[in-house]
Amino acid sequence: MRLPTARRPRRDSLPGVTGPVRLDRRTDTILKRLRPGDVAVISHVDLDRTSAEGLVDRGVAAVVNAAESLSGRYPSLGPQVLVAAGIALVDAVGEAAFGRLREGDVVRVHDGTVYVGDQPVANGDVLDEQTVAERTQQARAGMVSRLEAFTLDSADYLRREHELLIDGVGVPTLTTALTGRHVVVVSATHDHRADLKALRGYLRDRHPVLIGVDAGADALLQAGHAPDLAVGDPELMSDAALRRAREVVIHLPRDASVVGRDRLDRLGVEPTVFTGPGTSDDAALLLAEAGGAEVIVTVGSPAGLVPFLDGGRSAMASAFLTRMRVGARVLDAKAAVSLAGGSVRAWQLVLLVLAGLLAVGVSVAATPVGEQWADVLGDQLAEAVGWIREIAPW
Repeated sequence: MRLPTARRPRRDSLPGVTGPVRLDRRTDTILKRLRPGDVAVISHVDLDRTSAEGLVDRGVAAVVNAAESLSGRYPSLGPQVLVAAGIALVDAVGEAAFGRLREGDVVRVHDGTVYVGDQPVANGDVLDEQTVAERTQQARAGMVSRLEAFTLDSADYLRREHELLIDGVGVPTLTTALTGRHVVVVSATHDHRADLKALRGYLRDRHPVLIGVDAGADALLQAGHAPDLAVGDPELMSDAALRRAREVVIHLPRDASVVGRDRLDRLGVEPTVFTGPGTSDDAALLLAEAGGAEVIVTVGSPAGLVPFLDGGRSAMASAFLTRMRVGARVLDAKAAVSLAGGSVRAWQLVLLVLAGLLAVGVSVAATPVGEQWADVLGDQLAEAVGWIREIAPW
């Protein structure tokens, strides 16, 4: 992650950080327009680590959030990333800021106030390292209630999406052959560059199918690999990524339509459309599983409870249940590197997989629909043991 070079005021200028404004309520779309030294004005409750890393990589001078970057519902990681990078973060300035600022306005941010010229146009809380640490600690105390809500959300999500998650109904058929192959799913988040670098030997030896999710398609290109599949929102992919991908799958909510069809036509791209809930990462995992992939390695996916919760409430249930559907064939990139190097004994892998399945089973059993997953868990357990016997020497 590249640290920004903020525009520093001259000694004879007014205090604070100065730069041109870029406005967008959606953090993922503003990232495409940001340049070093810009002031990003967003509206993002519980700013996640992935979005914050994107802001740091773009070299912004300051971030002004109309919403609360750390609401207290859970310890979101984005504010820590920004303040650690030395980026000024002004929080909870309110939605009125979008009406008072125009794209390209040169503003000055100082002590929680945003100025255009000499006129203050927005005011909020300054989040520094101490404030973020205090609020994060307070948020950790609310984790129990957060997990309880997650359990209910998962049960509700399963009731609504049981055909997709249990039977695979609605997952499109790909032209790219996945049966019996290793698949690497790349998201441009969470140290993906380091993961891809560490996987170079694995990629060379295994020649897996490469799936780039959203900006992950460009991350593959930057690492010197052409994506076999580009999955997600084409607005988050470059022309080069769309052209070089052998197959493009657009993931949309069921009530949405394809945006940017003219661009796709101009590029000569005829996409497959996958309409369904959840994130594009979830869609990529479901596509790989439905295609018969033997092993699915995830690059850039969060690991651990806090990063998982950091995805936001709407994404948590989908991510959890999708990984239930895909089962034991999913490996984190770091685990794949260890296996490829032969540093993990088979019995250790067995314990790891069984512990994961047990944790999942206990969590689901706490929901009103846990019994519906009993047979699925049994099948996954048998599949996990058989898979481990095939790939790991005893």
